[in-house]
Amino acid sequence: MSNQDILNIQSLTVTYGSHTAIRDVNLSIRKGEILALIGPNGAGKTTLIRAVSGVIHPQAGEISLSGKNLVDFSPARRAKYLSVVPQARNLPEAFTVRQTVLLGRTPYLGWLGQPSSSDHEHVTWALERTETLSLADRRIGELSGGEQQRVLLARALAQQTPIMLLDEPTAHLDLHHQARLLNLVRELTREQGLAVLMALHDLNLVAIYADRVALLVNGQLSFLGTPNEVLTPSRLSEAYQLQLNVVPHPEYGTPLILPDGLRP
Repeated sequence: MSNQDILNIQSLTVTYGSHTAIRDVNLSIRKGEILALIGPNGAGKTTLIRAVSGVIHPQAGEISLSGKNLVDFSPARRAKYLSVVPQARNLPEAFTVRQTVLLGRTPYLGWLGQPSSSDHEHVTWALERTETLSLADRRIGELSGGEQQRVLLARALAQQTPIMLLDEPTAHLDLHHQARLLNLVRELTREQGLAVLMALHDLNLVAIYADRVALLVNGQLSFLGTPNEVLTPSRLSEAYQLQLNVVPHPEYGTPLILPDGLRP
């Protein structure tokens, strides 16, 4: 673990009954870094994020935050270190968007549970950064799936944590808001030293936005490195059981992944 590592995962194993979802995974995430989790369906990406967030308890291994064991953290203390943008949207439909984003400030509320002016300022900032301020007074049940996804990100931003976990954050978003969301996440890693662990299916988005990539296959870490090191035809074709071509992106120079037979 280097001086820049803020989240360290050692020998992590998670099982569901007789099924091992994650086996002996070792990862570290640095300040100011986006680490993307990729792999076919069932590879263990969501399980890994849920284990790091504390939603599920691993059978073996250790997850440490800034050198301190996550298991020793109370939920309230953990929420000051880790914010989560989950894949499933279980938001209170009767709440307004502003009320929902204010839930991200829960770890900081006093014993009376009343938000301060600082809490409200953080909420407004998060709404502005996610382009949801115009939705602030609308109820969650009135929003589209993409709008709800942006509200989830706003709630996580309002939490003001040094680590953010995102599970398929671009799901339900159109191309404009995919780019806006991922650009925002990248800006925050640079501006605030945010450490991001993000599961993504879209390998071309991974190539553009990730600093490092962890390839999971059957619950095990198959390879870890930069996008250029991981997103190769041989590694991807073997992992996804599909013949893929990888060529340089004509504008960014990053790997561009195409099904066999297609070339730009």
